[in-house]
Amino acid sequence: MSTLATLRRLITGAPLDPLDPSTRNNIALIAFFAWVGLGADGLSSSCYGPEEAYLALGPHPHFGLYLAGAIALTVFIISLAYNQVIELFPNGGGGYKVATNLIGPYAGLVSGAALIVDYVLTITISVASGADAMFSLLPLSAHGYKLAFESVIMVLLVLLNLRGMKEAIKVLLPIFLGFVVVHVFLISYGIYAHSDHLAALVTETAAETTSLAHETSWMFVASVMLLAYSQGGGTYTGLEAVSNNVNTLIEPRVATGKWTMFYMANSLAFTAGGIMLLYLLWGATQSPGQTLNAVVFKSIIEDLNLGSAWLNQGALLVVLALESGLLFVAANTGFLGGPAVLSNMAADSWVPRQFRQLSSRLVTQNGIVLMGVSALAVLVWSKGSVGLLVVLYSINVFLTFSISLFGLCIYWWSRRRDRGNWLGRLLLSLLGLSVTSSILIVLVTEKFATGGWVTVLITGVVIAICYSIRRHYESTRLQLRKVDQLFEARLSQDANQPEPKLEPEAPTAILFVGKHRGLGIHSLLWILRLFSGHFKNFIFLSVGEIDAHSYDGRGALRTLEYTIENSLRYYVHYCWGHGVAAEYHMAFGTDPIQEFLKLTDTVYEKYPNSVCFSSQLIFERANFLTGWLHNQTPLELQKRLHLQGRQMVLLPMKVG
Repeated sequence: MSTLATLRRLITGAPLDPLDPSTRNNIALIAFFAWVGLGADGLSSSCYGPEEAYLALGPHPHFGLYLAGAIALTVFIISLAYNQVIELFPNGGGGYKVATNLIGPYAGLVSGAALIVDYVLTITISVASGADAMFSLLPLSAHGYKLAFESVIMVLLVLLNLRGMKEAIKVLLPIFLGFVVVHVFLISYGIYAHSDHLAALVTETAAETTSLAHETSWMFVASVMLLAYSQGGGTYTGLEAVSNNVNTLIEPRVATGKWTMFYMANSLAFTAGGIMLLYLLWGATQSPGQTLNAVVFKSIIEDLNLGSAWLNQGALLVVLALESGLLFVAANTGFLGGPAVLSNMAADSWVPRQFRQLSSRLVTQNGIVLMGVSALAVLVWSKGSVGLLVVLYSINVFLTFSISLFGLCIYWWSRRRDRGNWLGRLLLSLLGLSVTSSILIVLVTEKFATGGWVTVLITGVVIAICYSIRRHYESTRLQLRKVDQLFEARLSQDANQPEPKLEPEAPTAILFVGKHRGLGIHSLLWILRLFSGHFKNFIFLSVGEIDAHSYDGRGALRTLEYTIENSLRYYVHYCWGHGVAAEYHMAFGTDPIQEFLKLTDTVYEKYPNSVCFSSQLIFERANFLTGWLHNQTPLELQKRLHLQGRQMVLLPMKVG
């Protein structure tokens, strides 16, 4: 093993066998682990969502009492609505699948593009907010190093996720549990310690509400609260992540997904609503270089009086370190959800099919790297400004929420003649749609000029790129379909006709073939024409690529095996029908090139006098895009085989 391969294995871990029945169980998540891996995004938003909402109230902080209740209620409304998504799409896909299947492909494109940007921003805002929490304990002079610190954390998260989802969650589990235990205690104690202020707070809030309404209008009061409520929209992020990653959960997936959503909703509602209440009860005010959470938890710890200033400071350090750590765990959600969206969009040809590929650790490596690089670019551009990132983040979050809930409304209305509780589910979906769409409208209207236009522009650019890719793939697919029809051949061999005998020492043609039969027949006919009568044996090799969708259902792998074997039988029977000796070999794996090379070694041992052949698509208008979008397996195989001293001929096929 080379030094580079050894280093790669050290970083990412030993490869997994994708065909081993136990592999699926080893990488699938139980509800508790899913709560950690996917729920951290929602739970961590309590570190910045309530603060943004509270600060948006300006001179009317008492309205935070309404927001505390509204936050908790909204969490449960959205989570219950998304339970329907889990039921309808047990193979994952979340908002993208909902929009595509229940509304249409272009709605799916908008939702998918928004989700991609959303998950990039999930990583960025989580890392930036985590650094803010960590640096709250440091002097202002140290804040100049914050961006460098955030960049290092980003790189470490990418490397951790390349090892695999479950491994990443196990490493981050102690941080998550520590955050939950410490914050449940501090929130409970903070409310209990000032519980005598609650009655006065309710009275003062009611009085201020009435007074402000008389001075201005009830419309002004509602607008103040709605704007603050919308500013805190980041609090509800992460709830969509479960429905997007149902395929990563252990069977039964729907039940596991609902339990995961239950854990997420309860923990987020308690934490976010409780922190908002703490701001009010403890009179939290901004302090330079510190988050509101740091300010209020410092007051609570001092009230606990642990015995000395050093112990109090140490306790605050633990609390903020856990907050910071949880935010870094939350960034992990972007590395889980983003690649999942990309793989689903790749299946529909909106993005390059390379995003469906799995690494030897069975993770969507290309998606993870893209998410990390994009998040790092946004982090550097925004200089880690959480206030700006929250605006960018929230707009896309509520765009996907609204599209998904609108799709559910359409679905349940179309089922109104069916038996069952369609009306109750329709009303729940409508309620969720009214909440999320109102937040979206307010955010876009109020924040468009102060940063909202950036996320609209970025999402629009992603949509345009995806649309161009889809058009190219559809054009190519149409051409290949014509090729399949052109070279479609009927099998002329009688079922009782004896198979032509293979001659191991005779000249042999090894053909690398894929799912398009026309390409395989095209290669075969060219060989017969160019080397008439020379080759006595024809060996067909094919590899079934294990990708991100191979574990979508229990029969997915078996279907792949059947498809590959059926295609190979077609080639062999075609040869037999024309009196030509032939056989086939197949393999399955995450790296087709490696599997092809292994099959080639096996064939060369039996047929040493062999030459390899494969079709290569040649585009009339070749450019960087065509080279990037299409599989370059034939070229890479030719290079590898030539380095081994073996011959391989590429037979060009022109695509208009």
